[in-house]
Amino acid sequence: MHNIQRVLRSQHVIHTSPDSTVFETARQMALRGIGAMAVVEGERLVGIFSERDLMTRVVVPGRDVRSVRVSDVMTRDVVTAGLGDDRESAIDKMRNAGCRHLPIVTEGRVIGMISMRDLLRDEIEEQGEEIRSLRAYLYQQPPA
Repeated sequence: MHNIQRVLRSQHVIHTSPDSTVFETARQMALRGIGAMAVVEGERLVGIFSERDLMTRVVVPGRDVRSVRVSDVMTRDVVTAGLGDDRESAIDKMRNAGCRHLPIVTEGRVIGMISMRDLLRDEIEEQGEEIRSLRAYLYQQPPA
């Protein structure tokens, strides 16, 4: 089973400031095709802002996206993972917290973000490798 370091494709984290407007942050998320952003103050993780936060705390209550600050609507109790965590533990953390994104934190700094999709994609790739190895063993052929 792979650990988070293997799943994390890039250690470049896209983050926003607690003082950014929801509009600015949502625009960056849309441009980058991501569903959540770490909210960082200095180098410290202070929250996470997700599509779910946008819908439930801004859109549905009818708040103005151009004036509401991310700090007013972000999720503050953030569940995180470390590079040494394995895939199953990250999936369990997401299930227990009811979230689909985990900031990856090392030495108190956010270094990346993984999604449930990233974890499932890695699991499928690993299963494919196992199947190829088993076929090679069964048919006495070296794996491709």
